[in-house]
Amino acid sequence: MPTAAVNGVRISYRVHGEGDPLLLIGPAASPAAVWDKYQVPDLVCAGFQVITFDLRGSAPSDVPPGPYALDELVSDAAELIRHLSISGCRVAGVSIGAMIAQELAREHPGLVGAVALLATRGRSDVFRDALAQGIASAMRAGDAVPAAYAAVATMSQLFAPETLADDKFAGDWLTTLSLFPQQGEGYAAQYEATVSGDRLPGLRDIRCPALVVAFAHDIVMPPAMGRAVADVIPDCRFELLEGCGHFGFLERPEEVNRILVDFFRTTA
Repeated sequence: MPTAAVNGVRISYRVHGEGDPLLLIGPAASPAAVWDKYQVPDLVCAGFQVITFDLRGSAPSDVPPGPYALDELVSDAAELIRHLSISGCRVAGVSIGAMIAQELAREHPGLVGAVALLATRGRSDVFRDALAQGIASAMRAGDAVPAAYAAVATMSQLFAPETLADDKFAGDWLTTLSLFPQQGEGYAAQYEATVSGDRLPGLRDIRCPALVVAFAHDIVMPPAMGRAVADVIPDCRFELLEGCGHFGFLERPEEVNRILVDFFRTTA
């Protein structure tokens, strides 16, 4: 897997397909491969060159000691775009990836041609900040937190009730999260980077075409928080998907991908 040296760390990335470049920025405590099953094939088929990468803190990218500031992760993404010579590319992110993407569009307008923000927010609240900090503490605790409990707790935050009622889906994720627990300093520091203050006022400066997609059962970044982001970005399109939670891009991938393709084909 190729790597880019940016801001003193090595960032691993993959390039899929050919066409207009589209950078995908994933959620905290997740590998770049989280996009591979659903988004990468559909977006490549739609004619985009899709670039995925592992945030600092997610191996095989470097895992330097925390804390990580959100602005640091934004700078990593900007330098990766420059390294790949894809300025003006389309960018889509989910969760902290969306928070990175919206700040990237604001701070580096020449690098972003259009931006899609899935499950995002510009301002948090007491509960969501405590949730991020609590998860970070559990990740640092490692095996002191039973893997079975960590898997169930994680799934309850990521997926909608009706999705969790699907026994095959739930069983597959329980197995995956139990075998590959989300632990360690890098993942913890990524979660803590979401505690970043009130960013909403600055998002008014975004001038590229923008889309926000919120998920109706998202308890991590609820629809109202996504709507608030869409309301401050000039001419931003807003979509609300029912029946899915924070990881709606994995629960309703066909619909999410259709929205992304439609948006990116008509912008940038």
